[in-house]
Amino acid sequence: MRHIISLLMENEAGALSRVAGLFSARGYNIESLVVAPTEDPTLSRMTIVTSGSDAVIEQINKQLNKLIDVAAVMDLNEGEHLERELMLVKVRAEGVARDELKHIADTFQGRIIDVSDRTLTIELTDTCARLDGFLQAIGRDLILETVRSGASGIGRGERILKL
Repeated sequence: MRHIISLLMENEAGALSRVAGLFSARGYNIESLVVAPTEDPTLSRMTIVTSGSDAVIEQINKQLNKLIDVAAVMDLNEGEHLERELMLVKVRAEGVARDELKHIADTFQGRIIDVSDRTLTIELTDTCARLDGFLQAIGRDLILETVRSGASGIGRGERILKL
């Protein structure tokens, strides 16, 4: 099962490497990884998307909590949460396909951010599943290039990851 694990960690050199090393050493896969400083410049927030059984996810959370650089860990899947991912996709857009692509982009609340004679670059922000749906809707044969940020997530309402 897919899980989004969010953690607060020391904002210092080597911290990211130690977290990634934990996954690598135990043979766990990181599907996506997003890291950025928080409102506290001494802390970074890391969002990791991974998959595994409940036992594997529990083991990952326990191992993350043992790392000296990690201050707090939250499995966002254990409660209500919001998640979003940014995707930039460059598509072949010539002739009648161009108008159809614009319509599909509008349907998915995408924004065209670059136009050339033969291509469109579309920016979308949504859930992973909805971005996958967009790619299916336009057809893989028109896709020239895709860049995805990986999921970022936050707990809903009063659910907060804090020290």
